Amino acid sequence: MNPDELPTPAGDDEPAAAEPTPHSGEAARRCGLIAIVGRPNVGKSTLLNTLIGQKVSITSRKAQTTRHRITGITTEGDTQFVFVDTPGFQTRHTVRGTAALNRNLNKTVQSVLGDVDVVLFLVEAGRFGLDDAKVLNLIPPGKPAILVANKLDLVRRRTDLLPWLQQMQERHAFTEFVPLTATKKDDARRLLGIIRPHLPAQDWYYDEDALTDRSEKFLAAELIREKLFRLTGDELPYTSTVQIDSYKEEGQLRRIAATIVVEREAHKGMVIGEGGERLKRIGSEARQELERLTEGKVFLELWVKVRSGWADDEQRLKSYGYE
Repeated sequence: MNPDELPTPAGDDEPAAAEPTPHSGEAARRCGLIAIVGRPNVGKSTLLNTLIGQKVSITSRKAQTTRHRITGITTEGDTQFVFVDTPGFQTRHTVRGTAALNRNLNKTVQSVLGDVDVVLFLVEAGRFGLDDAKVLNLIPPGKPAILVANKLDLVRRRTDLLPWLQQMQERHAFTEFVPLTATKKDDARRLLGIIRPHLPAQDWYYDEDALTDRSEKFLAAELIREKLFRLTGDELPYTSTVQIDSYKEEGQLRRIAATIVVEREAHKGMVIGEGGERLKRIGSEARQELERLTEGKVFLELWVKVRSGWADDEQRLKSYGYE
């Protein structure tokens, strides 16, 4: 069975970005805020990047890669879609020394849900666990919510989704049901068409070619952190982050100095690697991706520092850009 034939149920040191101000324009336009929510590691950032057509949110196999409210923007025809990728709601990370960080991440998720016009609730197709249920319970009553069943490519028989879909509809009165694979562009375009009627008729918040409200400096820190997580795997604990020390633009050249912050001396060794090889690779891969992003040359310097207890220190969290 084609997924389209399945039934649709009825019914960082970076300051926080300022609220968007609508431009004057045509009344026929549509524009709205759409939250992407779900448990950690379910594919929210991957879906956002596919919807936007460019990486604006980092991804890795490590749970809780996204730690900030990331806004991605795409404009199609008369409609501007403003997506908000949220951290995965924290239900399992009870590692000692991360309480303040986890409170911050959960607060971000809850504040976003109250502001948006539509919620995309992302789950793995055919699966629903306790962590998914905890996120589902955060969606405000009456808020239009679309059930997005990700990883459809891993489902052998799509007819198996029918009883699962009925169970999901009993859990929440979803406005729509969209099965997809987050990496597929055609699926993303189909999702945009389903979201559009649920957005208010109003002028756009951003220019037509805008992709995100985050600065290059913020994206630089995120891309370095992505390479850090990807190249250390499960070796490096949850409590590590990246701080941009300086970011200078000289024509088409960006000079960036950044610090990778870890909890312990042993973690510092993991990041640096034997003979400094791992740190060199992190820097090299981050630099190459930054050059693609900025369409220019990047000179990147990286250091590693130990800051014990940073993830449970409210003041340090703020200094590292956690809102």
